[in-house]
Amino acid sequence: MSNLFNLDGPVLQFINKIVYSVYLNILWFICCIPVVTIGASTTALFYVTLKMSKNEEGNLTKAFFHSFRENLKQATIIWLILLFLGIVLGIDGYVLYHLRFENIFWTLCTAVFFVTGAAYAIVLMYIFPLLARFDNTVGAMFKNALFIGLRFLFCTVLMAVIYFAMLLVVIRIFTPAVIFGEGLCALLCSHLLSNILALCEEKTKEHKEAASEVS
Repeated sequence: MSNLFNLDGPVLQFINKIVYSVYLNILWFICCIPVVTIGASTTALFYVTLKMSKNEEGNLTKAFFHSFRENLKQATIIWLILLFLGIVLGIDGYVLYHLRFENIFWTLCTAVFFVTGAAYAIVLMYIFPLLARFDNTVGAMFKNALFIGLRFLFCTVLMAVIYFAMLLVVIRIFTPAVIFGEGLCALLCSHLLSNILALCEEKTKEHKEAASEVS
């Protein structure tokens, strides 16, 4: 029983990771303040939490800002695209809601809107963790985020539940829980994503080896 509470025991390790997630959430929030840097900040957050999921985090601050600098340009481009698409979806949703018609055209438009919104949410959840671990073009990042999100649908649903639960707790139950916010969500999602991304890395390595053999 005493082993549970020693410095390397599971209880204290769990508490440490929660404390680290709070610290990372503060870093993430500060780096998001310019708004255009939200993508780079989220990528840096996942870079660290993915390492934490494998107990390889090291110096949190150094790792965070290393990823922030490395991915700033591409993450900003991705974020601005997502922001634009999100605004478009928001406007479409507003128009559809306020122009309700009981006809087949409105029903079809609403169905397309929900499918597009679901695809957008999947990309939003996966693209920054992918950027934290892989080098690829912007277009490939979007395509891979959607493909992986659909391929591992159970993980996608669990991640959506984590974000929804945090939002519900902060808005409806205990507002000070915002101190955990994105940091804790990213940590929990990183534990879900760790094996999936390891599998993707393995597949990528196999493709590169096959391509080198052909050439």
